[in-house]
Amino acid sequence: MAQKPSLPKGTRDFGPAQMLKRDYILNTIRSVFKKYGFMPLETPAIENLSVLTGKYGDEGDQLLFRILNTGDFLKKTSAGDYEEGAKALSPKIAEKGLKYDLTVPFARYVVMNRGEITFPFKRYQIQPVWRADRPQKGRYREFYQCDADVVGTGSLICEAELMAIVNEVYTQLNFNDYKVSISSRKVLEGLAALCEVSDKFTAFCVILDKLDKIGEERVAEELSTIGVSSQNLEKLKELLNTTGSNQEKLGTFREAFVNSEVGLAGLDELSETFEHLKGLKVTTDQIIFDPTLARGLSYYTGIIYEVKPTSISMGTITAGGRYDNLTGVFGMEGVSGVGISFGIDRIYDSLEELNLFPETNSDITQILITNFDKESEAHALGILAKLRSKNIKAEIFPEAAKLKKQLNYANNKGIAHVLMVGSREIESGEYVLKNMETGDQQTATIDALANLLS
Repeated sequence: MAQKPSLPKGTRDFGPAQMLKRDYILNTIRSVFKKYGFMPLETPAIENLSVLTGKYGDEGDQLLFRILNTGDFLKKTSAGDYEEGAKALSPKIAEKGLKYDLTVPFARYVVMNRGEITFPFKRYQIQPVWRADRPQKGRYREFYQCDADVVGTGSLICEAELMAIVNEVYTQLNFNDYKVSISSRKVLEGLAALCEVSDKFTAFCVILDKLDKIGEERVAEELSTIGVSSQNLEKLKELLNTTGSNQEKLGTFREAFVNSEVGLAGLDELSETFEHLKGLKVTTDQIIFDPTLARGLSYYTGIIYEVKPTSISMGTITAGGRYDNLTGVFGMEGVSGVGISFGIDRIYDSLEELNLFPETNSDITQILITNFDKESEAHALGILAKLRSKNIKAEIFPEAAKLKKQLNYANNKGIAHVLMVGSREIESGEYVLKNMETGDQQTATIDALANLLS
């Protein structure tokens, strides 16, 4: 009995209909990246584990897909390695892994090619990444990331331009049901100082980030367990419940951070970014200062942001931030960078759920030429070549068949027009063009037809 084929959990096939939709998203994002001066880059699917480990925190390290060494991968191991467990065994049997994101391989590329790069270096990268995560809605083990990064400058114009890219991409995709949360690691450091737990910064941020999931009371309970006093909890609660515009909120935080140099620096950066957005004529209605936003704390050092849909249940669809020294781990100190990542699979699922994909796709064949016999087939091939020379997406039915079969083929593929090529049409030089959506028919010469379709 033949084995029943299956897919690994957390992965998906994409047939032609799905690929056309994915290409619509990718082409939209790619065109915006190019407009903003970003250049394309690709890095291998496989990286040395020495490049990947230690860059994403302990949790990230556990989610790396490791690749067994080729050949006898057990030859360097001993019984003692097995007894010590996976941490001791893993480095001896796996030296490479699938990349977890696009940012760390990008940093590696910058360091290895620093002599040939013009700084500031603006690159975009669209490739799959892999994480050994538990599959669930909107979370896959293999998924595409679509990144744009600028390295070699600390200018906050870059942050504003990335926000402008978010605005333009989602406008072009006709997707308006989203909000952008923006804050800064420095603001989080200011809050930790205010609560007198700077020495427990990571634990403080992890708890604060749960606010929208577990609520104010439970967050307060958890913060008290790491040493936040009831007096400081009241201060924090009052500050986090600040209302008003972004600038009004920043003003309130400025008063609270009067003794925090790092907190004030974070607020200054946010104010400057909002000013740049104004200069770039980007509407900031959907960009909200959210001081509880805590992401990528193992590498982000400045402004951080994330985009989530507002009308459907879906995780983060775009995110990024400033990292001041990511290349430092590879021996190249002091190269500041800032980046953004679009989660293609979640964007796809969001557009699908909200029915926002266009009904017609410009990548689909525009016209099918019929094939009834050897004479019409030979004539049709000449027409096919002429249409394609004018950049019209055209195909011929590959074998002689009844008209109904050929029309069904066009319908199933979503081809908008069918050109009838029979002995009568060959003789007259005028061909019947059928509109598959309306059923209307008209006659036209090939030159007229080419102009009509292009």
